[in-house]
Amino acid sequence: MIFTVNGAAKTFDIQHLIIAGWTARDMASVQEHIDELAEIGVAPPSTVPLFYRASNLLVTQASQVEVLSVDTSGEVEPLIIKADGKFYLGIGSDHTDRKLEAYSVAHSKQVAPKPVSAELWDFSEVADHLDDLTIESWVDEGEGWVQYQKGSLANIRPLTELIEKGNLLDGSAMLCGTCPAIGGVRRTEKFKMSIHDPILNRTISCEYLSKELPIVS
Repeated sequence: MIFTVNGAAKTFDIQHLIIAGWTARDMASVQEHIDELAEIGVAPPSTVPLFYRASNLLVTQASQVEVLSVDTSGEVEPLIIKADGKFYLGIGSDHTDRKLEAYSVAHSKQVAPKPVSAELWDFSEVADHLDDLTIESWVDEGEGWVQYQKGSLANIRPLTELIEKGNLLDGSAMLCGTCPAIGGVRRTEKFKMSIHDPILNRTISCEYLSKELPIVS
């Protein structure tokens, strides 16, 4: 895959995809979320945080993706890529089948593509102010863009901790967790996301459409 880093095109060979879950820094919030999901049949994680594995083929920069269910939705997450011993930061959407989560969180992660930004930052340029970065997303439900998520990376476990615990190899991409949905998790066709660095005054943005395929039985 080709990404833009500091204005120059750089090719990355994504061989592994890791999706870090249950990554909130506030453990009381993590437990509250576990309890909420347990009420609808989602099994609790075996450990916190948890690092799900998914196919590298799910990572995409396509502006339109196809899904099989009306129950999928996107969520903005920091994206870490390791290549040639270096780390890079962007954003991605952990597009997930919410209905399938009640059966298996791991399976729900596997059945939908993971759109990612076409731009990355050199991780070393933001390492000293990660908690100042913010992630946001918007959805369009037919009346224009409305805020869907907004949060600081200070609410997510330190990315350096997730990198260490995730045991990232060269060629790895990792989605690092998200913030709550404003108004509840819901399906929309249009999804837009960004990560903003107020210290260096720059933003990475990405948007995509998700189209539902007919279910044949």
